[in-house]
Amino acid sequence: MTSDSAAANPSWPPLPSPQPVLKTRRLWLRAFDLADAPAVHALASDERIASTTLNIPHPYEDGMAEAWILSHRQLYVAGVVASFALVLQETRELIGAIGLHLEPRHLRAELGYWIGVPYWNQGYATEAGSTMLEFGFRVLELNRIHASHFTRNPASGAVMRKLGMSYEGSLRQHVRKNGIFEDLETYAILRSDYLKNETTHHPG
Repeated sequence: MTSDSAAANPSWPPLPSPQPVLKTRRLWLRAFDLADAPAVHALASDERIASTTLNIPHPYEDGMAEAWILSHRQLYVAGVVASFALVLQETRELIGAIGLHLEPRHLRAELGYWIGVPYWNQGYATEAGSTMLEFGFRVLELNRIHASHFTRNPASGAVMRKLGMSYEGSLRQHVRKNGIFEDLETYAILRSDYLKNETTHHPG
């Protein structure tokens, strides 16, 4: 199945223009810039990143980072993808990426992210993911946000559970990476669940 274009649903709330900068306790989430290409290339070239993501190849060749970054603006304006660079506030280091792949007709989106290996196990994916859920539900007024991970990458599932997402099942051999069919574990959270969780955690 393919994502719908924003034009297919005139009632779809347009993505904010310009793309906003979102802030967490330790991170800035901002639009990518071509100046980020060397950092993207350095992080995405690690085979462990390619192994845990569907669309990052290995080897990660010269020019791929630039081409990927240049694609963002058009996709954002079309209301199809909102991609954010994850940047440490303290040092301005780029540590990864996070985004929403939007399906306007159904008021839903898929959450995707990757964190550079030197920054693993420090809570950055959960921190950024929480802010993306807020952006999706409160700013874009989505009804549902879903995500998935390779079965062999349970750490990503732990992030999804920390975000309050519910496990919805396993999709056997659902995608193919490097010629190998991979099982996916799927999670999702509804707007109603998100708002209820927010009320529970922040009463009044």
